Amino acid sequence: MAKGSRYNVPYRRRREGKTDYHKRKALILSKKPRLVVRGTLKNIIVQVIAAKPGGDEVLVSAHSIEILKNYGWKAPRGNIPAAYLTGLLCGLKAKAKGIKEAVLDIGLRSPTKGARIFAALKGVLDAGLSVPYGEEKLPDANRIQGIHIAQYAKMLSANTEKYMATFSKYLENKVSPDSLPKHFAEVKKAVIADFKIGGESHGGG
Repeated sequence: MAKGSRYNVPYRRRREGKTDYHKRKALILSKKPRLVVRGTLKNIIVQVIAAKPGGDEVLVSAHSIEILKNYGWKAPRGNIPAAYLTGLLCGLKAKAKGIKEAVLDIGLRSPTKGARIFAALKGVLDAGLSVPYGEEKLPDANRIQGIHIAQYAKMLSANTEKYMATFSKYLENKVSPDSLPKHFAEVKKAVIADFKIGGESHGGG
């Protein structure tokens, strides 16, 4: 460990690899809410957060479990289509509260092209929020709709054992991976329709 009279121990969250304070400072100085996207293996969380003197304030939040409970999503909640839908839901919630813009905060994650983070961002953008971004980072429409998953399922369909093992969660929830694009379109339509009545979500959150 470095020593000396001028050495400062990094903040705890930086030592734990949770916060890049240089990036955070730049985001806060923008004076815009932060669009925070975080993912686990099973879920996606998208939030719009404002920095306040007493700490961060979550203005709106969407969790991928909401698209399951409130809009009938049956596929896994940690994939790219689910990330898009969760971003769309968060963006629509933000618009309903009068939030018009934000800056993307991906934390310490690398900005990998086509990642779930950018699928969620695409959902937020399609909801009507203004967020600076690089077009080249967004997943293409086929991946957002789950067409790549459906194509892979069809390719595996001749191998029943591998098909059943790979898509066990889909089959357990009684949704065919081959029909994922259709299921995605139905859930997306339900999310959007929820916000056309009175301008607010009726599904919770």
